[in-house]
Amino acid sequence: MLEEWSAGSVVFHTENGNRLFLLLHYPAGHWDFPKGKIEKGEDELATVRREIAEETGITDLSIVDGFRRVIEYHYRRGASLIHKQVSYYFAETWTKAIKLSHEHTGYQWLSLHDSYNRVSFENSRRVLREGNEFLSAARSKSRNGSQ
Repeated sequence: MLEEWSAGSVVFHTENGNRLFLLLHYPAGHWDFPKGKIEKGEDELATVRREIAEETGITDLSIVDGFRRVIEYHYRRGASLIHKQVSYYFAETWTKAIKLSHEHTGYQWLSLHDSYNRVSFENSRRVLREGNEFLSAARSKSRNGSQ
């Protein structure tokens, strides 16, 4: 079995006090977050920044401190079985305009509820849910003056 490591991010921006999340439509038909293979010499965050820039044109990212989730799954590439692990981060952007790469067929900025219903995979829904809870808890702490 071959091993593959990727890194990606749940990208969001805030509009009128509401978080909107970026979902990409992949040629195979599924909706998911931007991600890609970690290249030699890169760390996960460098991969996140490179992949998001390549896939969406977004370069103004603020990575959320303290949130990282790893998902894993298996898929086939020809006759080979691949064990893939993806490290996901949350990242805020102030850019809404997307310059979609050839790797995707569409994109949408969606509310939490709509994103949760649109994303194709359960492990991606879990990352979205846990990351949103993390952001909400952090916002609550900062409003209450707690550290």
